[in-house]
Amino acid sequence: MKEIIKINSVAEVHSYFSLEKPKHPLISVLKIGDNWNQIGLENFKYSLGLYHISLKDNCAFTIKNYGRNSYDYQEGSMIFMAPDQIMEFEKQNINTTDQGWTVMFHPDLIRKSELGKKIEQFSFFEYASNEALHLSNDERKTVTEIVQKIEKEYSGNIDTHSQTIIISNLELLLNYCVRFYDRQFYTRTNLNKDIAGNFKKLLKEYYSQNKQIELGIPTVKYCGEALNISAKYLSDLLRKETGQGTQDHIHQYIIEKAKNKLLNSTKSASEIAYSLGFEYPQYFSKIFKKKTSMSPNEYRLNLN
Repeated sequence: MKEIIKINSVAEVHSYFSLEKPKHPLISVLKIGDNWNQIGLENFKYSLGLYHISLKDNCAFTIKNYGRNSYDYQEGSMIFMAPDQIMEFEKQNINTTDQGWTVMFHPDLIRKSELGKKIEQFSFFEYASNEALHLSNDERKTVTEIVQKIEKEYSGNIDTHSQTIIISNLELLLNYCVRFYDRQFYTRTNLNKDIAGNFKKLLKEYYSQNKQIELGIPTVKYCGEALNISAKYLSDLLRKETGQGTQDHIHQYIIEKAKNKLLNSTKSASEIAYSLGFEYPQYFSKIFKKKTSMSPNEYRLNLN
């Protein structure tokens, strides 16, 4: 089993890969070119205490494992990592000049900024590597130009405005990635519909096999793993397709089953709650009222 290399600062990144000292203590842009072939690592696994944004064109290393997936992300694609995620790389032999890059920045860079307050809204930092962002040539040019501005800013004379400008460009980069992911969701409509259909099928099979008795109501994490995609990606995909995230779909499916049970049986609301996988009947009643504006008993009384 490979040892996990733990890297917690920009300086450690530069030291580990025998690069010159960073020009800024909290952010660095690494050009992933042929010189990476000189690095004496064949395969390595690391946990990085930094945010990590990479554009792959012809990288000397490809992703072998990321979370539960194995994937070699394509040329012209981007991946995003939040701090403390684990990624395994496998060295490749290439001879062409690469135009790819990696931006690494420490959470302290944005901690007191508006971007720091909303960084978790950029859910693609929790996508799996096989949910990479695939860019057109124009899109690749757009994000690369922003990264070049970031590098230019911290490479010059740092003043009182530098951090604000760097963070503003980081946020601009992430906002463009949101736009490009929206485009990707739209252009992959048929694939997304297949996933949405498989998700519905998954819920039906879950209850037809009575898994809720042992496991409780299905969780977003369970559904993502069963469909072999990350929970965040599944929620974002469903929201783009239907306007509702995974949790809302799960609750809506359960409430529809509850309605049938309330109108076609004499079981109490508590008994129905337990049969649907709820540990606490009060939680079932809360969700039911949220979805229908009535308690389970009120629903049964009014419709009967």
